[in-house]
Amino acid sequence: MLQAVNLTCIRDERVLFNNLNITVNRGDIVQIEGPNGAGKTSLLRLLAGLSSAEQGEVLWQGERLRQQRETWHRNLLFLGHHPGVKSVLSPLENLTFYHAECDDDQRFAALEAVDLVGFEEIAAAQLSAGQQRRVALARLWLSQAPVWILDEPLTAIDVHGVATLMALFVRHAQQGGMVILTTHQPLPAADWPLRKISLTAGELA
Repeated sequence: MLQAVNLTCIRDERVLFNNLNITVNRGDIVQIEGPNGAGKTSLLRLLAGLSSAEQGEVLWQGERLRQQRETWHRNLLFLGHHPGVKSVLSPLENLTFYHAECDDDQRFAALEAVDLVGFEEIAAAQLSAGQQRRVALARLWLSQAPVWILDEPLTAIDVHGVATLMALFVRHAQQGGMVILTTHQPLPAADWPLRKISLTAGELA
């Protein structure tokens, strides 16, 4: 269980949200909605333990993240709005760097899932922004982390790719994982509950 308890976030002297409470359980797919500037990315970074709130705490299994960072990081896969890939490495080398525990067959299968076959040996710096994004997303097929926190994972992804990702999110949830994401695109219908949390003018709807 991942909990946000009485979170208050202030950026540039503006309150993005105040006394926010969220509970995410295994099997949940949670979409964070809201207009630009509502604090969606800030909330994801707080939930991931990458920044600190003015007030409140984030808890994993009932304990504060800051008291169990190593354990928490083993349970988390965070993909930010920027791809976060190493530009001098190829897609295959990126996956080897982040997922040394996997073999090449698994890495090639992950690249195939995101339509990067034929680009696996090209330096990421030479790929388009959308292709670099897909390199990062390929990690979802390799990750054993139960908690996925994803900032705009559907950016620059076509309709087929969105459907493929949604099916992966559902499978992860069915296996007891958690998915927390932001997106400006509507998610396709799926045979699995989707929770929506709306951030609007500092309020939680």
